[in-house]
Amino acid sequence: MSDQQNRMQDRLADMMEATRLTATGRIGDASALIQRSMNEGLEPHGHVSQPAETAGLTDRLRKVVESVTQGLERSVAPVLEGLGVSGRVGRRPDEEAMPATPEPATTGESSFTDGSHTGPHGTREYKLFVPKAHPGTRPLVVMLHGCSQSPADFAAGTGMNTLAETHGFYVLYPGQTSRANGQRCWNWFQPGDQDREAGETGIIAGMTRAVVAEHRINPRHVFIAGLSAGGAAAANVAHAYPELFAAVGIHSGLAAGCARDVSAALTVMRLGPVAAADCIAPVTPMPTIVVHGESDGTVNPLNGEQALTQAGIAGLTPEVTEAVSPGGLPYIRTRYADAAGHVSVESWLVRGLGHAWSGGTMAGSYTDPRGPDASRAMLNFFLANPLKP
Repeated sequence: MSDQQNRMQDRLADMMEATRLTATGRIGDASALIQRSMNEGLEPHGHVSQPAETAGLTDRLRKVVESVTQGLERSVAPVLEGLGVSGRVGRRPDEEAMPATPEPATTGESSFTDGSHTGPHGTREYKLFVPKAHPGTRPLVVMLHGCSQSPADFAAGTGMNTLAETHGFYVLYPGQTSRANGQRCWNWFQPGDQDREAGETGIIAGMTRAVVAEHRINPRHVFIAGLSAGGAAAANVAHAYPELFAAVGIHSGLAAGCARDVSAALTVMRLGPVAAADCIAPVTPMPTIVVHGESDGTVNPLNGEQALTQAGIAGLTPEVTEAVSPGGLPYIRTRYADAAGHVSVESWLVRGLGHAWSGGTMAGSYTDPRGPDASRAMLNFFLANPLKP
């Protein structure tokens, strides 16, 4: 990767972090981070020190950043009001994460352990929840955390391990490194990390195959989900490996292949895809469940709509229900069924939810316990959509 590409990637990470600082009410810190990021690479009189062929890309990025800067103070109030948590979404990224409490790793008991996978595309650490002994093979859910999160933090916030203990399935939490991305975001927007047998998609798929081979996992019940950048990465991985993953869950994320560079990533996060043609069109639509907050100020909810389009809802019949979660947030649930009545796509649009895992716990970051339980909704959807033989 060139120095220019590295700088652009660092700027994207800075913009993501600035948006999150805004959502926690730290407007001054967010503005300072944006200005500091944009001043890097400038000569004393404001001339950009970069090759002429990349000047246009930087100009586009600058315009997006200026728009974000101007909108910080204007946009933070409705986001915080929607979350109703006094300027905090779960817990700030700079606060110490509360790790998930592992179960005793004795024979026949569940466990939550660390591991590492190395393949032809690289190495990543992970955490793996193994349920207590059950007869027969069990499902596997792969969970990709968001920016600034860790596997333990994501497990604690989503409560997926609690469901796994009750229902007896495995949960794999791959971990991104700060070397690969300064904010530990999955690089969903990089072409080299989107395609089959390449970069991070290859690493995650290889890690999944290794866990399936090592444990008693039903290969028809392997699913993947993620939050934010992790949701976008999950979409990339699922569409790159339809023979491995039966279904995908995208929470506050983006459709597969909707950005191929840093500037486009910033634009699509803020505005949504400009046109359906901007995103890849899979040969075979993937069973998909989308959860998105209507008040999400980090990833435009239009990205959730694009993920539904990518899943093939045009040929399905929608059934819409409206309800209010036990925590008081209204939501619209839409289930898309084929001619036989099977639901292969599902959407949850939650009013008053910002950029946070719906129905999660305050033990992890970027959660809102008031929303409907996204983890349970995803599990129910997954188990109803095994991989076709």
